[in-house]
Amino acid sequence: MFPFVRLFKDILVARRLPPLKHFDDVHISRHICWPWDIDMFGELNNGRTLTLYDLGRLAMAQRGGLVAVLFKEKWALTMAGASVRYRRRITMFERFTMKSRLVCWDDRFMYLEQSMWKTNGECASHVLYRSALLENGRAINPARAAEALGHSPVSPPVPDWIAAWIDAEATRPWPPMQDEITHPA
Repeated sequence: MFPFVRLFKDILVARRLPPLKHFDDVHISRHICWPWDIDMFGELNNGRTLTLYDLGRLAMAQRGGLVAVLFKEKWALTMAGASVRYRRRITMFERFTMKSRLVCWDDRFMYLEQSMWKTNGECASHVLYRSALLENGRAINPARAAEALGHSPVSPPVPDWIAAWIDAEATRPWPPMQDEITHPA
């Protein structure tokens, strides 16, 4: 089940924090790995990790003013892709910090990065997301959101590592080959 109580708490906390003024400003949030977040090995479940990243992105959007624009324009957000690296375990009752930021955008997608950090300074996981803004169920250019927020519609430069991911994703077949999935060679 989606952690709505945590979401409302994080949104309220974000509303009390200073607004994010620039696209590359980092939203920092603090969390605890609760018993309902763990898998059978006693660590933060990979699916729950992605759900907690949702909370960080929504709180970041609140601080950046995007949530108000979404409601005003009747836009929606959707995820269009993700690449995750898990490197260190987060165990039950462990506290960790999440960092979230918008990196850049192109004519279809926004690219966001998030990371979870242990109290000893080690990065536990890192994710790159591709997100789309929707108007009437159709993707729109993220530059429109930048303008609605009073920012330049020109994206910051796309880092090489994100450009490489975009290029790699463009070679991935879609939809996946059904026969190859059900009947591997």
